[in-house]
Amino acid sequence: MSQDQVAAIAADAQVEKTRARYGLFAIIASNIAIVVVAIVGVWRLHGDKSMVVGILTAAFTAVSSMTTAYLGIKAISNTAKSLAQQLQQVQQVQPGSKASTSATSTPAPAPVSTPAQPVV
Repeated sequence: MSQDQVAAIAADAQVEKTRARYGLFAIIASNIAIVVVAIVGVWRLHGDKSMVVGILTAAFTAVSSMTTAYLGIKAISNTAKSLAQQLQQVQQVQPGSKASTSATSTPAPAPVSTPAQPVV
């Protein structure tokens, strides 16, 4: 590997760390905002139990769905990046092999079979 490739990989890793850090910060900040709004809503209702249950249910749903979505997207992104890197390494090790050209080649059409003719 050349120094330019090593520098590019290091820069890419730093960008990925920054994205992960700020993405997690955004999720934590939005979850805190939802919790604060829910607490204020409960406090302002002065014990109306049906409304409190509705507010807490909505807040729990929002927090759990946002957190789950972030973690799911992050996991899929990491998996895709890992697979792309593995494919790139395979292509560098075996240039011109079938593995490096299979993604761009088109499959051959299936042979057309004719129905059997009845014997008369």
